[in-house]
Amino acid sequence: MPYLKIKDYNYYYEEHGQGSEILVFSHGLLWSSKMFQKQITFFSKNFRIICYDHRGQGQSESTNTGYDMEAQYQDAAEIIEQLQLGKVHFLGLSMGGFIGMRLAARRPDLIKSLILLETSALPEPFAFKYNLLNFIVKIFGIWAVKKPVMKIMFGTDFLNDKKRESEKIFWETELMSNKKNIVKAVQGVIDRKGIEQELSSIECPTLVLVGDQDVATVPAKAEFINAQIQNSKLVYIKGAGHSSCIEEPDQVNKAIQIFLNGLIN
Repeated sequence: MPYLKIKDYNYYYEEHGQGSEILVFSHGLLWSSKMFQKQITFFSKNFRIICYDHRGQGQSESTNTGYDMEAQYQDAAEIIEQLQLGKVHFLGLSMGGFIGMRLAARRPDLIKSLILLETSALPEPFAFKYNLLNFIVKIFGIWAVKKPVMKIMFGTDFLNDKKRESEKIFWETELMSNKKNIVKAVQGVIDRKGIEQELSSIECPTLVLVGDQDVATVPAKAEFINAQIQNSKLVYIKGAGHSSCIEEPDQVNKAIQIFLNGLIN
């Protein structure tokens, strides 16, 4: 399995497809790059794909420190530089979006375009609620908060669709695979500072996607980002919650494809 050594610890990544255009995937909190499996399959036909797992999540090493968004942003920049990718199309969902916005604002030399899914430029508005859930995980493990977390991560259409029961079980299993030390990554997200003052510095073409059932980063958050970035387009994903790439992959893939085609062709 491929790993990069960053700040003396192992960062897991995968590479798929081929081509001169490079698409980097940065996943949401509590998951891994697996959440983009349907996007990787779709876009690897024409793009070189790099996906990675954040510090202390998925198959990347868990460390004692370095979970704040500033450290995570620096790690992402180092991944791009170590792999000598040049300027990339960077796609970030939720936590991945926190990282992507920092990269686009501060390291325009690395970012060709930015794709944001279910994310926010503002500080965490539900800090009290999430700190309580995180405390429960620290004491009992993530199984104790499975139900409320699933309702945060997915929209009602997905959760109530009997035909997608096997998918729901798969993602419940992925969620439950997190160990108690996931609380460090969660705390880094809860305590993040806003980046709203830096959005006007983002000059690259930007696509903002948001599920119309997202309760974690509500559509108003996406609308704010879109309004602050000059070269930005906003697309609503119908029937999706906080994980639109899983819930409505066809809608997401189509929106991204149109966006990228407009840049490349």
